[in-house]
Amino acid sequence: MTHIEIREKFKKFMESTNHAWILSTSVVPENDPSILFVTAGMQPLVPYLMGEKHPQGKRLANIQKCIRTQDIEEVGDNTHNTFFEMIGFWSLGEYFKEDSIKQSYTFLTQELGLDHDRIYVTCFEGDDNAPKDEESAKIWEGLGISKDRIYFLGAESNWWSPGDNGPCGPDSEMFYDMTDGGLGDMSHDEFLAADTNQHVVEVGNNVFMSYLKKDGKVIGELPSKNVDMGSGFERLVAIAQGKKSVFETDLFKSTIDLIIEGANSDLDSTSKEVRIIADHIRTSIILISDGVLPSNKDQGYILRRLLRRVIRIADKIGYSDFSLLVKSVSDTYGDTYDNLKDVEKILSIISSEEEKFRKTLSTGIREFEKKTKDGNLSGTDAFLLFSSYGFPIEVTQELAQEKGIEIDMEGYATEFNMHQELSRKGAEQKFKGGLAGNSEMETKLHTATHLLHAALHEILGEHATQRGSNITADRLRFDFNHDSKMTDEEKEAVNDWVNDKIEKDLPVILEEMNIKEAKSSGATGLFGDKYGDIVTVYSIGDVSKELCGGPHVTRTGELGKFRIKKEEASSAGVRRIKAVLE
Repeated sequence: MTHIEIREKFKKFMESTNHAWILSTSVVPENDPSILFVTAGMQPLVPYLMGEKHPQGKRLANIQKCIRTQDIEEVGDNTHNTFFEMIGFWSLGEYFKEDSIKQSYTFLTQELGLDHDRIYVTCFEGDDNAPKDEESAKIWEGLGISKDRIYFLGAESNWWSPGDNGPCGPDSEMFYDMTDGGLGDMSHDEFLAADTNQHVVEVGNNVFMSYLKKDGKVIGELPSKNVDMGSGFERLVAIAQGKKSVFETDLFKSTIDLIIEGANSDLDSTSKEVRIIADHIRTSIILISDGVLPSNKDQGYILRRLLRRVIRIADKIGYSDFSLLVKSVSDTYGDTYDNLKDVEKILSIISSEEEKFRKTLSTGIREFEKKTKDGNLSGTDAFLLFSSYGFPIEVTQELAQEKGIEIDMEGYATEFNMHQELSRKGAEQKFKGGLAGNSEMETKLHTATHLLHAALHEILGEHATQRGSNITADRLRFDFNHDSKMTDEEKEAVNDWVNDKIEKDLPVILEEMNIKEAKSSGATGLFGDKYGDIVTVYSIGDVSKELCGGPHVTRTGELGKFRIKKEEASSAGVRRIKAVLE
């Protein structure tokens, strides 16, 4: 089966079980300050998992684009990617454990043809928050999974939580035997070792959101219980195609073949360098197609880091033609995601970043020579080359080896770890609040972004469309298309416009309609074709009408006084406003 056929099988199966098909959102989260990227299929659905009504009903399914960077050093093994897709289905208070587990099992074994005798299962072992999940284990046994292949694990493995607040609960994970001979029955410890060694890999996870967490503590059961099932698409494709690695599937084959053919080195599809380039270029293309540009902050920093790693490794193996790789990824995903078809635009951004990085390398080499003219390189100076000049430590090590210079790597590690700790603390402050905070102030600020968007259209012109937003309980951040710095007069005009609409106490009206009606009514969507057939539209008087999932206040008079605190460049052609309500 091709990956296209597997996508279609999943969609048809979910529709046959009365699930509404919803489209993937951008990998850049909308109004979720807790994360840089969407890292799981359920994240765009958090408001609905927390009780808000979804316009397409209580049974939903999709294949969601996701990005995770915490495993970046693991890329190159058989299963880890920075960009991946997650197939998922959800019940919003309708069915629970039995239907979820049976649907998961049926899709894996009957639709994809996975071998029943290679499936292993884990369930929650119980703790002070919730009892041992015997119910899920019994359901699995009823499907023919032997007791000897069901393992009970603790909360670190089999409990899902969004952070300190929100719905949470036990989960039940499915694993698949990837060995040639078959592992058979295993003890608890043997199973854990097989997981660590990737002899078994996780192929799905049923999360049962039946409890409520508040301020870090589980305070009771939810009146309406939700189910979230997620499964890594790349892994499923590998298993369905009989491959040991995701990099051997038709998701990667054409890209990897091009890298091997174009390199000046003796490499194959198992080479870590080849896999890293294939993974990182794919992720970079997805990010660019979703509106991210290379920068030194947030999502743009991750894109820059990935691209520069690609360039460095490509130089090492003698590969140079990125245009072929961009076209390859576009050909693979273009029919699934339309925004990947603009190959020229994507390639121009990659080429521009390559040019900047080559200048960085040139500057870094000069600084390296200055700092090593009297001998060896201190850890502090090695870190300075990295932090101030963007000079990768691997390049510094290669230069040092060529010149017979010693680097104080312990000192470098100390400086780097201090930097990481400061960054972590900063991120905790910047993104604290769990998966999505729907506090009263965040709700007000979210509503204010609609007024701000309308004001920018009025003051700057229709080109000033939203590129992204980020909301915490303290402020809103709003990115929009505009080529020049806003003048003080323009900022004051925006403030006055928004506050005028607040003072008029305009009603905020929610309507559900099909996508064609919404577009013909003048409603705007912020992130392209991510919407399903039925959408929610929020109107603020006659000044704003946008497709949006919420949450919002009921009248603008609840907002208080709006004030722009800062306006600055975000990336080329994109400006950023930070504003508050007082």
